[in-house]
Amino acid sequence: MSDPSRSRSAIRGERTMSRGFVAQYAAEAALQTIGVASLEPSAVITLKEAIGVEHEGRGVNVVFLPDHEELVTITVFPVIYFGNILPEVAWTIQERVKADVEKYTGLIVEAVHVHVKGVITREENRK
Repeated sequence: MSDPSRSRSAIRGERTMSRGFVAQYAAEAALQTIGVASLEPSAVITLKEAIGVEHEGRGVNVVFLPDHEELVTITVFPVIYFGNILPEVAWTIQERVKADVEKYTGLIVEAVHVHVKGVITREENRK
């Protein structure tokens, strides 16, 4: 007879194997936040892409905590539209990313870090 808690753990473990899966939900949540123009990769990710290493989530970094496969830390790198209050946009990104990732993946989001990469006008974004 199999242990039901063990099978749930195995299913959750399979989902946590893909950082891209989690990064995709986080990126979509961040991009739906009012005031967010786009997401930009961090300097480390840009360097990795330059040497040919593919990264799962452009503008999002996902780290699974080593001792707890269900805990995750997410870092988002947004570009914000000029005229928005940065702390409010960052707070909304944190709330939305945490809620969406937990809802759609079953993981526990320990932290969502927001590193604003820039501020642009709406005209700059159209170019």
